Amino acid sequence: MLESVKISRRQSEIRQELAGLVGKETPSEDETRSMETLDSEYRGNETRYRASLIAEDTERREAGVELETRSGSEWAEMMGGFEMRQVALALDEGAKLEGQTSEIVSELRSQGGYRGMPVPWEALEMRAGETVASGTPDPMRTAPIIDRLFAGSVASQMGASMINVGVGEMEYPVTTSAVSAGWTTSETGNVPGPTAYTTLDRPLAPDYNLGVQMRITRKSLKQSGAGLEQAVRRDMNGAISEALDKAVFLGSGAAGEPTGVIVGAAAWGITQTAITAAADYAAFRAAVVRFMTANAASGPGAVNLLVRPEIFDGMDDNLISGTAVSEWDRLVAKVGKVVMSSNALAAPTGSPLESTAVLTTSVGGVPPVYVGTWGAVDLIRDPYADAQSGGLRLTALSTMDVTVSRSVQTEILTGLQ
Repeated sequence: MLESVKISRRQSEIRQELAGLVGKETPSEDETRSMETLDSEYRGNETRYRASLIAEDTERREAGVELETRSGSEWAEMMGGFEMRQVALALDEGAKLEGQTSEIVSELRSQGGYRGMPVPWEALEMRAGETVASGTPDPMRTAPIIDRLFAGSVASQMGASMINVGVGEMEYPVTTSAVSAGWTTSETGNVPGPTAYTTLDRPLAPDYNLGVQMRITRKSLKQSGAGLEQAVRRDMNGAISEALDKAVFLGSGAAGEPTGVIVGAAAWGITQTAITAAADYAAFRAAVVRFMTANAASGPGAVNLLVRPEIFDGMDDNLISGTAVSEWDRLVAKVGKVVMSSNALAAPTGSPLESTAVLTTSVGGVPPVYVGTWGAVDLIRDPYADAQSGGLRLTALSTMDVTVSRSVQTEILTGLQ
């Protein structure tokens, strides 16, 4: 407590005692001596009170200067307690950080991501106040990451079913028998048969692994902050989706790729029709009729069609004589869904250029194509490959396979010019 405050409180007590003694008409000798003593003490305290105020004013001025610089002084003092020796032992032997060094490292980690051990610049006694040779530094704010462009998903639009398998293989039995009903030829005759009921298995096996490897530089780690996680996730998802779509239709069945619908059409018994003429509505209408004849579709609205953008270009430019309606207009008005992709179908080849189209339909809730994935995406971190540059290397692995259900639910048109 300040001395001036103590003296002020004592003066208040003296005044209270004197007020009680002065009120008496005939004070005793002891009370008279007490009044003289209190009066003498009060006058002396007045002198002491003025002196203490002068002394404390000087102390306040000095304390004000200290308060203004206290935060910087305390920070500098704390940085002075940072021990590089503890950091070196922690990296070399895995020793536990202690004291101020542990507090500073924990604080730095909470403010940003570090693959190694964060060390404050003050611990290295870095000089401040310097500028670059060309002039004053120009600070820059980094905006959120702009994602790459990926091809849109096609497999799901064409009716493919994505199935996640825990472990092992999965088979889908498909009826292949020709069991039919018949009439008895006479009153005592038997019905036709018996005919064997047979099935064909469509297996999904975990034989194909799709991987995405990504190197994240130190600049990206520092530049993007918390948004980097979502950006990396979107980038990996886009890359996997694009490769998966391509494999569903164009997978070669070799070099680690699963067999796609177009390459495996012959083995699966899928109908392939060579058009070898300019693409028009009549060619696709005939394919829809074949679906309806085979009881695979109830009408053109139940059929999905996958074509290249070049087919759209040619058909939309081909107007029906005497009208403003193109062949493309007739097609999209009748077919259930038309999907265009430059990723899921190969580029046109030959002279004249020829392309391929795929038609699918779903019957009784059964999809035309099954795409099996096993477990989850396995994300692996490699802490050594880019250690020298301070970067981060991630690998995402996924296991998948492709098979078809009933071959009659899919048809391929080739030679579309």
